[in-house]
Amino acid sequence: MFNSKARSFVTIMVVVALSALFLRFAINRIIIYGIQQNQTLAQVNLKLFSTAIENYAKDNKNVYPTSVDLLTNHNPVYLEKDYLDAPSLRGYEYDCQRLDATGYICSATPVNCKLTGKTIYTVSTGGLILSESCDKK
Repeated sequence: MFNSKARSFVTIMVVVALSALFLRFAINRIIIYGIQQNQTLAQVNLKLFSTAIENYAKDNKNVYPTSVDLLTNHNPVYLEKDYLDAPSLRGYEYDCQRLDATGYICSATPVNCKLTGKTIYTVSTGGLILSESCDKK
């Protein structure tokens, strides 16, 4: 019938194939978990940024800050660090398209869509956070 060497080879190939399949699913879950963490942190950071801007406006007669320096170098300090100055933070880049005395629009965009994040988050005056898939951009 079958040679014992052939049977051993087939057994090894089955084990290798099953191991590769298991690793594929495990690595996929790890990547998805990392993306979810990055997205949650991006939402938290935008909410923190928005809260700092809103608190500044409340303390300054509804006049919003015109730069992040007014939040980080103010007494009291409204924001501990400048999220706009960092190149990226956990796979997301932060930017303010509008930051003037009448309001703001800031966003968190994944550095690499589908790898570091799947969603673009935008916060605007009043603290409303919107999200959209980065595939659409």
